[in-house]
Amino acid sequence: MAAAAALAALVLVLAWGNGGNDVSKGIATLAGSGVANVPSAIAWGAGWTMAGGLLAAVASSRLVAVFSGAGFLAHPIPGSAFLGAVSGGALGWVLVASRTGLPVSTTHAIAGGLAGAGIAAEGAGALHWSELARAIALPLAVSPVVAVLLLYAVFPLLGRALGRLDRYCVCLERRVAVDTAGTSAFSESPATVVDETDACAAAPSISARVGLLDGLHWTAAALTSLARGLNDTPKIVALGIAAAAFLGIRGAAFDALVAAAMGAGSVIAGRRVTETLARKVTDMNPAEGFSANLVTAVLVGTASLAALPVSTTHVASGAVAGIGLHRGGRAIRWSTVGEIALAWLITLPVSGLGSAAIYLLLASR
Repeated sequence: MAAAAALAALVLVLAWGNGGNDVSKGIATLAGSGVANVPSAIAWGAGWTMAGGLLAAVASSRLVAVFSGAGFLAHPIPGSAFLGAVSGGALGWVLVASRTGLPVSTTHAIAGGLAGAGIAAEGAGALHWSELARAIALPLAVSPVVAVLLLYAVFPLLGRALGRLDRYCVCLERRVAVDTAGTSAFSESPATVVDETDACAAAPSISARVGLLDGLHWTAAALTSLARGLNDTPKIVALGIAAAAFLGIRGAAFDALVAAAMGAGSVIAGRRVTETLARKVTDMNPAEGFSANLVTAVLVGTASLAALPVSTTHVASGAVAGIGLHRGGRAIRWSTVGEIALAWLITLPVSGLGSAAIYLLLASR
């Protein structure tokens, strides 16, 4: 009972760390393009991430099997020490990266933890290396390249359309109904209208308005965060699902706990990595930010439904880098990109070594 409780708690802390590092991937462009301030953007991303986590219980269940180790191991490794070691190794690296403001992949960290703990438990022969390459290494390597190329390809067309949309806003207009004689007002009701921004600004009956492009950007950020929650939740759930079931927490209930932990981590610890992606990779305007979010949402959402464990970190970072490349190479702050790339390269070995050390420590007791 105590071991199951400890494992379930550790997995929830990993979900918290995932939220702190990964919420930025859906909303950094809102802050970077000036559409929203950082706290508002993070709150928006946290809410939609939790919604994606709840949806994952029915839409991404196949990823649970992939990250429980069943696809990577020659045979299951019994006991909670193995999954605890995987969770601990992944969590340690994610927390370090978040503290330094580096966007890293929880998917990468968990995969490294599975490999490290598996080797420590039963040697290199315990792993299906071809499956690890197919299900983890290939999607993670290809996804940022695809994001860069897709953003670079679609933005020239998308940018022209978005430039026209930027002249319009969605307005909330107060409309007053009068009696048939036209002598007195007896009711007031709001109506939503779309008009040119200058016309909305000049109309005294407009009580609230948001630019049409900004509204689309908020929507794209919501879809990206939803897709991230949809893709990441089952990977984390897989590590603690057996322990949670032992404690009587079954099915969607544990998904809900993981989603809530991801949301809490997003709000409490999401600022540093958001600042990195929003302001330290490249400058962006609202049209560019919206395009990057749209590309990320489409790629991550498609991968989630196809049970491909892509990294939202890699996709979102690739899309943001695509903005800089479209502006010209000098628009990218290459020192920041280099730090992010280095963090990506060492995520697998660092997480693997940490998980291996934790497993050996737990197994020796």
